[in-house]
Order: sequence, then C-alpha cells, then structure tokens
Amino acid sequence: MPSKFVVIIQDVVSEEWRDTISDWIVNSGCLYMMAWGNDCSKWDDSVDFANLSKHDFGDIPDENSVMTTWHEKEPLSDVFWYSKFCANDPAIKLEKTIILDIFEHDRKSEILKKFEHSIAADKIGE
Repeated sequence: MPSKFVVIIQDVVSEEWRDTISDWIVNSGCLYMMAWGNDCSKWDDSVDFANLSKHDFGDIPDENSVMTTWHEKEPLSDVFWYSKFCANDPAIKLEKTIILDIFEHDRKSEILKKFEHSIAADKIGE
C-alpha cells in the first residue's frame, strides 16, 4: 500500500543497519519519507540510495519515486504536521502514515499522542 513514513532517529545506528531499514522502507511501499533526529540527512540519502538500487540505478517510474526530506532543525511536531498536510504524492493518494521510532525504549503512546496533537493544529508550530 502506498504510504508515507516519518522516521524518528534517537539512537545511533550502524550504516549497515540504516541501509537494511532503508531497503525495508522502500520495499514496504513508501513514497514519501521524512527523517528527523540523529543523522537524519544520512537517512535521507540512504532511502534515496535504496530506491535507486531497487531500480538498478536506472530510470525510476513516477509511481515508484520516493520523495525524501530531512528535518534537522525543526521540532518533531512540525514534521508531524508536515507529514499530514504537505507530504503528498501528485498522482497517488498516501492515506497511510507509518511512524518508525528508532529508540531503545518503547514510546508508542507518547509518540502517537504528539502526532495526533500536531496534526490537529491549524498551522505549523502550534
């Protein structure tokens, strides 16, 4: 199912692990990936590379193109808001948002509460 991913990176991970997860993200149907946190620009590059690799470094069909963004100096709440109101594909409706929290402890309820609060705001930064 075409989807968007918000990747929250709190823990430092190996390049190999990042690449494995990036491959999984691309192969899971992600068409828009937003990275936030530690080394978020490396995650942006890694998902780009995974998508290129999936297509043998040739032309990528529009319906398989993965948009990637990294949000190094923005609050997480702004990234969540962006994921709801700005992260869209021009041709395919992305109804599903997957939040991948890379952290050693389970924060599911905390993260979901922050996500729900952020997307309920009328504008970014609320």
